[in-house]
Amino acid sequence: MLIDLHAHAPLPGYYNQHPHWGPFFEKHDDGDIRLRVGHWILTLGSPERKALVRAGKAPSLEEYFAAWADPKSRLAKMDAAGQDVQIVSVPSHCYMYWAEPEFSVPYARTVNDTFAEYCAGGEGRIFAWAHAPLNVPEEAAKEIRRACTELGARGLSAGGANFGGLEFDDLALDVVWATLCDLDLPMFIHGYNQSVSWGERANEDRYETTAIVGMQYDETRCFWYLINGGVLDRFPNLKVYITHGGGYVPYQLGRLDQTNKNLDHTHNKKPLLDYMTNFYFDLELHEKPMRQAVLEIIGADRLVYGSNFGGSDAVRHDLTEGLRISDEDLRKIRYENALELLHLDPAKLGRARTAVAA
Repeated sequence: MLIDLHAHAPLPGYYNQHPHWGPFFEKHDDGDIRLRVGHWILTLGSPERKALVRAGKAPSLEEYFAAWADPKSRLAKMDAAGQDVQIVSVPSHCYMYWAEPEFSVPYARTVNDTFAEYCAGGEGRIFAWAHAPLNVPEEAAKEIRRACTELGARGLSAGGANFGGLEFDDLALDVVWATLCDLDLPMFIHGYNQSVSWGERANEDRYETTAIVGMQYDETRCFWYLINGGVLDRFPNLKVYITHGGGYVPYQLGRLDQTNKNLDHTHNKKPLLDYMTNFYFDLELHEKPMRQAVLEIIGADRLVYGSNFGGSDAVRHDLTEGLRISDEDLRKIRYENALELLHLDPAKLGRARTAVAA
């Protein structure tokens, strides 16, 4: 079995929700369809899509949305990728933490309702991460509980930093962590492009730097703030999955540990490495030696499978292929850790039941 925990689903049901922030998909003069949030325009795109644009065969907006809106289209692509189950999330550029609460709160409800309808057509193979307005913590906690208990979401999808000015160590967010612990569900950490909130300067970030470099920086800030801020002492059962290979955490783990010991002001009550049991990471790295290194540094017990399915820089081959790994550890990464983390019953996972039996 293979369960992908990092898969994006831009669905028509939650686009065009705000006259300024959107989010919008728009066709440009070159024929390409690009995402716009406020003033910011995404300049990333898959090689396959760009080739179609160059050939004058770019889809219309209607065709583009139709392909995303049909869960059967996703199921076919999952089959082609050898995936049995996906946990989908709102694209991180559309988190809307920077928008006014009067919009971000109902927007979160719209996202989660849209996902619930979409997943219902997924034949027991598609689930969702809940979206929540973390810039309004009390409302976020309510929406997380609704999405998880009433709509079947498997945890929270969250950015790595800057929730309308709040950070992970802010006491105002304790109500969110308490809710996740009460539900015994994790949060999925995926950085977002901070330039979406820069106003008319949004497109001054050339080459998508705040996306390609900044996302991993924000994801590392999540790890750093949760530990140094004492959040994991207040909520020792909080479970956190950081994608993109864990931000920069696995590659600078020793330095982070040493720096934590040297800080004048920190609130953690245990050594940094003692908090590693709160975290999960994936192998979403394009180089096999790097994936092998993360496996050896972090260990299979704390690793899950996430490919950035649907993203422009998604890893389109099997992330576990060619690793020096035991069959037992391979099963942990490919599906066993996810089943436990998300409380998924393998007997109720559509065609995955056959894969488990095999």
